[in-house]
Amino acid sequence: MAFAWWPCLILALLSSLAAPGFPRSPSRPLGKRSLLEGVVNGIEVYSTKISCKVTSRFAHNVVTTRAVNRADTAKEVSFDVELPKTAFVTNFTLTIDGVTYPGNVKEKEVAKKQYEKAVSQGKTAGLVKASGRKLEKFTVSVNVAAGSKVTFELTYEELLKRHKGKYEMYLKVQPKQLVKHFEIEADIYEPQGISTLDAEASFITNDLLGSALTKSFSGKKGHVSFKPSMDQQRSCPTCTDSLLNGNFIITYDVNRESPANVQIVNGYFVHFFAPQGLPVVPKSVVFVIDISGSMHGRKMEQTKDALLKILDDMKELDYLNFILFSGDVTTWKDDLVQATPENIQEARIFVKNIHDQGMTNINDGLMRAINMLNKAREEQRVPERSTSIVIMLTDGDANIGESRPEKIQENVRNAIGGKFPLYNLGFGNNLNYNFLESMALENHGLARRIYEDSDANLQLQGFYEEVATPLLTSVELEYPENAIQDLTQNAYQHFYDGSEIVVAGRLLDEDMNNFKADVKGHGATNDLTFTEEVDMKEMEKALKEQDYIFGNYIERLWAYLTIEQLLEKRKNAHGEEKENLTAQALDLSLKYHFVTPLTSMVVTKPEDNEDQTAIADKPGEAARSTAYLTSYQPPQTPYYYVDGDPHFIIQVPQKDDAICFNIDEEPGTVLRLIQDPITGLTVNGQIIGEKGGNSDSKTRKTYFGKLGIANAHMDFRMEVTPEKIILGNGAAQSTLSWLDTVTITQDGLSVTINRKKNMVVSFGDGVTFVVVLHQVWKKHPVHQDFLGFYVVDSHRMSAQTHGLLGQFFHPFDFKVSDIHRGSDPTKPDATMVVKNHRLTVTRGSQKDYRKDVSFGTKVACWFVHNNGEGLIDGVHSNYIIPELF
Repeated sequence: MAFAWWPCLILALLSSLAAPGFPRSPSRPLGKRSLLEGVVNGIEVYSTKISCKVTSRFAHNVVTTRAVNRADTAKEVSFDVELPKTAFVTNFTLTIDGVTYPGNVKEKEVAKKQYEKAVSQGKTAGLVKASGRKLEKFTVSVNVAAGSKVTFELTYEELLKRHKGKYEMYLKVQPKQLVKHFEIEADIYEPQGISTLDAEASFITNDLLGSALTKSFSGKKGHVSFKPSMDQQRSCPTCTDSLLNGNFIITYDVNRESPANVQIVNGYFVHFFAPQGLPVVPKSVVFVIDISGSMHGRKMEQTKDALLKILDDMKELDYLNFILFSGDVTTWKDDLVQATPENIQEARIFVKNIHDQGMTNINDGLMRAINMLNKAREEQRVPERSTSIVIMLTDGDANIGESRPEKIQENVRNAIGGKFPLYNLGFGNNLNYNFLESMALENHGLARRIYEDSDANLQLQGFYEEVATPLLTSVELEYPENAIQDLTQNAYQHFYDGSEIVVAGRLLDEDMNNFKADVKGHGATNDLTFTEEVDMKEMEKALKEQDYIFGNYIERLWAYLTIEQLLEKRKNAHGEEKENLTAQALDLSLKYHFVTPLTSMVVTKPEDNEDQTAIADKPGEAARSTAYLTSYQPPQTPYYYVDGDPHFIIQVPQKDDAICFNIDEEPGTVLRLIQDPITGLTVNGQIIGEKGGNSDSKTRKTYFGKLGIANAHMDFRMEVTPEKIILGNGAAQSTLSWLDTVTITQDGLSVTINRKKNMVVSFGDGVTFVVVLHQVWKKHPVHQDFLGFYVVDSHRMSAQTHGLLGQFFHPFDFKVSDIHRGSDPTKPDATMVVKNHRLTVTRGSQKDYRKDVSFGTKVACWFVHNNGEGLIDGVHSNYIIPELF
């Protein structure tokens, strides 16, 4: 099994166990309950426990679920947990009938090779990846024999960050069935002392919550327990389905008699800094707003709602301006204006009259904002003790003016010159989030994705509230010279009210008697220095609460924070610097057993009396929210595919872009996709139409309903339809079903069928195809099952390869210019020069279904009209052939 998962301030969890796709039991009278009413499809989940230990903001969490197969046949059991994106998984174990199968963290490439070997042997089956705003999902499934018990145990750790004055532990609860022993237990230990502690649940009334919940805190310790009985879990008194479906949230804060707190254990220290009661530093903020055509409708209305609310919260000592960018750049005022009541009222009128139009000129919008802030500072138009901030909101990629991401980054970096932060808010998924994040990080800011939900305006307001109250600027945390090493980040442009700065490091001399930490910063009225001195012997006495403390927690906190910051720096590094940062982060990930973007966890588990290898990965934030089940992970190489109606997609790696075109032909037509006379490989596809033979060519959809894959040198051919796969080798022939999960290998050939999902065909090392099966409702009046064909590795194909896909295996170039508004305001037209032809093309997107066969992943591309004319060699009819083979 292969599984993978994809900043938040929270601890989150979803624990569910059920036969996949099996519906909840219907309600029935209370008097007729079965003794096994917690059983779904033969699987009884009899225990789920979430145990959380938080020591000095560092959370160590263990999720344990136990189940038994009550059926008289083997059943598949799934275990799902949603955890924070900022968390690192540290362990996963699977225990079946008393035998435990542990996880081991390995370098990603090492794990990948182990995984690929398992794939080639047909021993993997499954996966995982799903993410929401704050969460990523861990999923694993296992077959359990009749009468057998299984225990899943997942451990993960994270540093809870302070947000709006509180630490928040956010647990997403969804067991999917009644559980005899369900428990959430959180123990919190804070040496500073706990000042507030609360818990609430979105899925249960306060009266019912009160009877299942206990919470208490005293001094340094806090405890929360949630243990609903079977009856308390019922969605109604006579129901057999569970109401445990929502968010369980624990919030707390600590005493702050001193603005800083230092803790030292076993040669490692951590320094928390969060002063209170300081006057707010005035700020000059410029909002740079994308008003391109794609912001039309709900996005624009939500943006305007958020800006109007933000204007209500502006302080009179602040300065502001609005810059709007589409194809052109417009400003509300020529210079910054003070947030007086009169100016705020005028700003409200301006915001209400914003409307969408045109293209996306990110570069000029940002440069206008930066130059305005620099000019205001140089001409002393703003208070000397004030700070500047740029906040940009966009929902797309730059497509007019300077549109090269690397050049925009360079322009912005040079203009800001490290003087103030840039915050980038990306609206939705159809944008280059890596570019926004990279540009923000190198200018001391951060990027945040704004999700296209009904509360998008609240998300925008919430972000602004985080940066609306700077208390200090140019903050530096200093420690005894020559006494520490391996220090995490200790300089910050801003400290915002309600947040916290955390610095950790190692002591060179563990026998020192005293430790001194200074924090220096510029306040609203003067410069400030905060000093914290620690008596090492007193510190040792204070940290003896073994019941609440897990291991060397400060050392692990230091490692967590160091890895997190190395990975952030790595995003903007190049060459040798990037290699060094990668090596450091990898070494720490392996040493402390963290699953990070550089490592994977390998779990060997039993399946049909054979070992199976499972790989757990952690992707980056830029990844799209998606969930899929497949045992094939496509390599990061150029891809070429045809899927859907039929849509051809050609990735051009030199451009980091793609070209797409459609072929419109009659059902029954056979098209040559690939032909290589040197390797002997050919791939052809036959088109099918809709049921009933819709004859209207404008609305008719066609698909590939049959594929022929052959290798003349091996005397091998394969006919693939949505119903079956026929393999022919010489005179011998065999038929396989899409209901099989099977791998067939012979010299130079590997075919793996993944039940009802896809098929992977490899010819030696260097040629790999994936056929995706699309199934529709059997009684659908129009649509039929069809196939998608993907080339994920072609580097061993010869230079003579041709065909509708094959001709693009060789490097080619294209240039796009004159991007302008098209007939659809969300899809600009442009001029493309390719293969000595000048074409009019349209920006759009197609779907890649390798990972998610139901919904697919959007791939942005330039669409070439008229059956690819001017892009493909000759005309499309040249590729029509009489037969499949």
